[in-house]
Amino acid sequence: QVILVDAGGGSVQAGGSLRLSCKASGYTSSLNTMAWFRQAPGKEREWVAMMSTRSGFTNYVDAVKGRFTISQDSAANSVYLQMNSLKPEDTAMYYCAAGRLRMYGPISPSAVDYWGKGTLVTISS
Repeated sequence: QVILVDAGGGSVQAGGSLRLSCKASGYTSSLNTMAWFRQAPGKEREWVAMMSTRSGFTNYVDAVKGRFTISQDSAANSVYLQMNSLKPEDTAMYYCAAGRLRMYGPISPSAVDYWGKGTLVTISS
């Protein structure tokens, strides 16, 4: 079993930055993929970014490429999402996600084994 605790959301103006964090505990050695998803009100949950825990390979949805960066601190069992140049359309609940399979993106929510509870990001114009 793996528990994910995500944090770091908040309210910022457009153009600002936020850094989300996700700490994993439990059977973390089973995880091959860490990812971030988001879900805006009235919309489906969508994949945002992913990282292979073994190789460090990363991938992003086109809408955030060049603005968001996913990273990990293996020693701390943590993954981060640095979000820069934020836009109002980035407003959503952001969820940390983890999977036992090796994935390379895009990732379907159905492929995720573990979820954080989410952290709210609100971007005002």
